[in-house]
Amino acid sequence: MPRQQQPAARPVRRRSYDQFDATARALDSVGDRWTLLIVRELLGGPRRYTDLHADLPGVSTDVLASRLKDMEQTGLALRRKLPPPSAASVYELTARGRALLPVLAALAEWGAPALAERRPTDAVRAHWFALPLLGALAGLTQEGVLEVRLEEGEFHLHVGGGAGAVLPGAAAGSEVYGYGPADRPDARIVLDAGVCLELAEGRAAFAEAVKDGRVEVLGVGPLAAELRGA
Repeated sequence: MPRQQQPAARPVRRRSYDQFDATARALDSVGDRWTLLIVRELLGGPRRYTDLHADLPGVSTDVLASRLKDMEQTGLALRRKLPPPSAASVYELTARGRALLPVLAALAEWGAPALAERRPTDAVRAHWFALPLLGALAGLTQEGVLEVRLEEGEFHLHVGGGAGAVLPGAAAGSEVYGYGPADRPDARIVLDAGVCLELAEGRAAFAEAVKDGRVEVLGVGPLAAELRGA
């Protein structure tokens, strides 16, 4: 008896608002739960699936895999294999995905007042303070790589000259998006999460926080000098 052929599976159609409107189209791509937070994680450079899962507490493996697949299909992210000796696969943002930086920065600025009190259930990662701090440092004229040290860890930013980006915590000697080696930043600052949030909300001025010792600036050179207010 001939085997009955199964009908071909139809491609799954992503949910859409079906509105000819730019905002609706944008939300078709990034409006699902977790998608923008995955973008936030990938703004700092390529990440392995396991690293993404570790830094997105509360997301299930199924949902994370589904969102990453959606992001690949909509051109926000791509997956590639690292060259030997590492055979790991990583996810990274495309140019279109990286263009969401100002969107996330605006959301971070808008949401900062809601961080007045940390709830007992709240997870925290040092690099989650990168976007709020970028806004507070937007007026810098000297361009370079800034290492930010918090009690929770450290991260790198490209600041100054009207530019701003969250940089990967690259291995020694590697280039970070062409802005210079992450192991040789142009300046370092040391502060705590509370001061970082005050700066982000505009409740504290960076120069005053440096002056009263709540922000320590390390390093020599033009960027460090500007951060010190010299």
